[in-house]
Amino acid sequence: MDVNHLKTYCSKLPGAESRLYTAPSNFLNYSVGGKSFAYFKTSEPEQWRFSFRTDSGTFLELTDIPGYKPARYMGRFHWITVVNVSAVPDDYLIERIRWSYHKALSGLSKRKQAAIFNSNY
Repeated sequence: MDVNHLKTYCSKLPGAESRLYTAPSNFLNYSVGGKSFAYFKTSEPEQWRFSFRTDSGTFLELTDIPGYKPARYMGRFHWITVVNVSAVPDDYLIERIRWSYHKALSGLSKRKQAAIFNSNY
């Protein structure tokens, strides 16, 4: 999956919003109800590296695989950075994004969750 397809996928999730943060942060953030579930780094030298949240077990597994590393500043919260998204199988990447999205969604109140799903269907 290339970067453009991945950005499109993230933005089409129910209630997903994107926000571009400029210098000094330089990242494109995807969130649901104000809770982040994924982001891209938008500046060199790490341009288009992709990060998402995962559970602690998967975090440990992925950090042992080349091409994955703990996300800078967010690794302590089990965020993973994928160095090259096109090297990761599409199905696996989508599965990880969905997990991160549902984790963010579960942090919202039931009322906010219902509002997100009611407005998108």
